[in-house]
Amino acid sequence: MMKINLLTTFIEKTWEDSVLPALKEYVSIPAVSPGFDKNWTAAGFLMDALVLAENWCRHMALERTKIQIISKGQRTPVLLIEIDSTTPEHTDTTFLYGHLDKQPPARGWDSNKGPWQPVIENNRLYGRGSADDGYAVFTAITAIKALQVNHIPHGRCVILIETCEESGSVDLEFYLEHLEQQIGIPDLIVCLDSGCGDYDHMWVTTSLRGAVVGELEIKILTQGIHSGRSGMVASSFRILRQVLDRIEDATTGELLVKELYGPIPEQRLEQIKKTAQILGTTLAASIPLVAGARPMSDNPVDLIINSTWKPMLSCTGAQGFPPLDNAGNVIRAYSKLLLSIRTPPTVDAGVAAERLKTILEKNPPYGARVTFTRLKHARGWDMPEMGAALEKKVITAARACFDAAPCYAGEGGSIPFMTLLADKFPHAKFLITGVLGPGSNAHGPNEFLHIPYVKKLTCAISCILDKSPDKGK
Repeated sequence: MMKINLLTTFIEKTWEDSVLPALKEYVSIPAVSPGFDKNWTAAGFLMDALVLAENWCRHMALERTKIQIISKGQRTPVLLIEIDSTTPEHTDTTFLYGHLDKQPPARGWDSNKGPWQPVIENNRLYGRGSADDGYAVFTAITAIKALQVNHIPHGRCVILIETCEESGSVDLEFYLEHLEQQIGIPDLIVCLDSGCGDYDHMWVTTSLRGAVVGELEIKILTQGIHSGRSGMVASSFRILRQVLDRIEDATTGELLVKELYGPIPEQRLEQIKKTAQILGTTLAASIPLVAGARPMSDNPVDLIINSTWKPMLSCTGAQGFPPLDNAGNVIRAYSKLLLSIRTPPTVDAGVAAERLKTILEKNPPYGARVTFTRLKHARGWDMPEMGAALEKKVITAARACFDAAPCYAGEGGSIPFMTLLADKFPHAKFLITGVLGPGSNAHGPNEFLHIPYVKKLTCAISCILDKSPDKGK
């Protein structure tokens, strides 16, 4: 109890005096990920974010630490922090991950808030990147510093902060190879870029869905024509609806392609049921539905399965549709949608993408030109066994810092590099966690970081890194 009090006191003070001012400065940097800003090199915002983090880390003055920004050619830069073990007998390595690139600003922020305008209100830090994923490097460094100032031993730690995660981490594999000697072979991989079901428990992510993203275009005319000729030619939108019906039941949302499905492990089903008991009706309540609308199910178990272990289709963008105030009486030449298909954790997204292309393009209605262009795909991830030692540490840390047992849940989103790390370090244990809880709204307006929660999570990470004799190796 004395140790937890020491860690909590240091972490609380550091967050208030040092981390929050730095995070507010970070929020003000429009460090949009390269996939959304083709001029990112000239803009320099990604480097600005890294330099801010680098300077803050140096100011924390950790012992036996090497800090460097690495930039190779046209690749996005990374921040690498190597921290030696405090005692020679602890030779294991913990690899901690985060990112500093951000999603685009989005519309719909409250009048007193904005994507690059840091605002603290009701114990929440609002602003783009605050929770996704600017806090990660600050949490990792603060957790380790808390151990050092209280003379609590820790093993070797390597922190890698990238700037391309929101664009698919396309440069991460290169840096993992390039920095192979510095990183070593991790025994534990900690990813601070995930979600939490509520702000009362420590949440461990057990699975991530994969994804297939592509453009579906229907072209029927070489140019738009007067809508008075409707009935002579089918609209591209009606053809689009027909084609989409091949892969999705529009009434239920069920996808109709067997390659998109995979079995749910029994252990995950049990965890889903426990999560449903904890969250109950708050699952649906956390969705910003319009008045009178309802979720896809009233059963929280169904909602969790739908969003973690079932394939689902979303249309996230469109082309070929003029704005309403500029739409004439014209049969449009084409319709194009950006499709995002989330796939279960164990499904081969590459195989699924090829099957989708075949089904969508085969026998086009009215001989129209139907094209599905795959833009990217990513495999999902199912957490390997934690092992008794790590599980014990997580339980102890959760009880000490959150006064509750940890919770285990899958995430509906994707972190593509998790499969990369799992393939590269097959013997490593994994701890995936994060702060994206109810209402935090990463990628959307009014993104926020829940400050009391992140302080507790920082304390939990510190406890897990603790190498005191009673904590084991």
